[in-house]
Amino acid sequence: MLTKVTNDLLALGESTEALGLPKGTTAQRPLSPVQGMTRQNTDDNVIEYYDGTEWKQVSYIPQQPYSVDYLVIAGGGGSGQGAGGAGGYRNSYNNETSGGNSPSETSLILTPGDSYSVTIGSGGTAGSGNGTVPGGPGGSSSFSTIISLGGGNGGSGDQVNGADGGSGGGGGQVGSGVSIAGSGTAGQGFSGGNNGGYHAPSYPGGAGGGASQIGGSGISSTQAGNGGAGLASAITGTSIFRAGGGGGGLNSPNSPGNDTAGLGGAGGGGNGAVGVGGENGAANTGGGAGGGNEGGGVGGSGVVILRMPTSRYSGTTTGTPTVTTDGTDTILTYTSSGTYTA
Repeated sequence: MLTKVTNDLLALGESTEALGLPKGTTAQRPLSPVQGMTRQNTDDNVIEYYDGTEWKQVSYIPQQPYSVDYLVIAGGGGSGQGAGGAGGYRNSYNNETSGGNSPSETSLILTPGDSYSVTIGSGGTAGSGNGTVPGGPGGSSSFSTIISLGGGNGGSGDQVNGADGGSGGGGGQVGSGVSIAGSGTAGQGFSGGNNGGYHAPSYPGGAGGGASQIGGSGISSTQAGNGGAGLASAITGTSIFRAGGGGGGLNSPNSPGNDTAGLGGAGGGGNGAVGVGGENGAANTGGGAGGGNEGGGVGGSGVVILRMPTSRYSGTTTGTPTVTTDGTDTILTYTSSGTYTA
């Protein structure tokens, strides 16, 4: 029932029933209509109202497409003696720098009701250090059409080169000559470092490239290069570095205390090691693994972060992203694959 309240208003919200409008054909419209009259026109099967001059249809206005900012980081490369490169880094938020020190990308336009896939790249596997098996490449991450490539793996012994990727892997140890680093991908990251041509006594490996910096080459026969730095983004509301390259590793020390492994790049890059396995890249940063002699490290897994106006956030997701807010925006942080329905 409709309940009459003060000021002669009807409390329609107190009823769970439907409101039955008058209905009829165009010919049955009131002969002397008054502004505000509303009815169902059975000829046109629409709701219409009188604006004081003419009858007009009540139009359905569909939701309009809207833009979403993203940070898409792939998994970091695994290491041998050469370090793993960082996962590719693509960013559209707030004119921040994207990977390879490239300009910020363009926000993605989403259509309400459509589902968009999110894929999180895994970190690359560890290699065998001074053996013949290099590290494994990182897995690619994606949001819809935005794809970041996995970090290149680091090289190992026997002149195994670093691999190409989002950022390139560092060159491995060699008995003679130079082990070449992998290349980075334009708009995603930088190349790794060579072994530098340094050999005995400690055979330093090259460092992995990062989102904002080339990986360091061996500095001397007893000092490996540092990993390339990543980039900082405040897409979550807090500025955080991600996608750093791993530091280069060295062979078993001939002069204990005189060998220096490379440091991981800012943003989750693993530190290199002397005579033992390198440090893993940090999870969900895309950091490359640090190089090591007796087995390398595992690259850090990737991450996908979306930011949109809270007024447009649908609330429909899979993959259990972490949902936070910052001002008038909602942020989704995916650490496992899933979807977002706009």
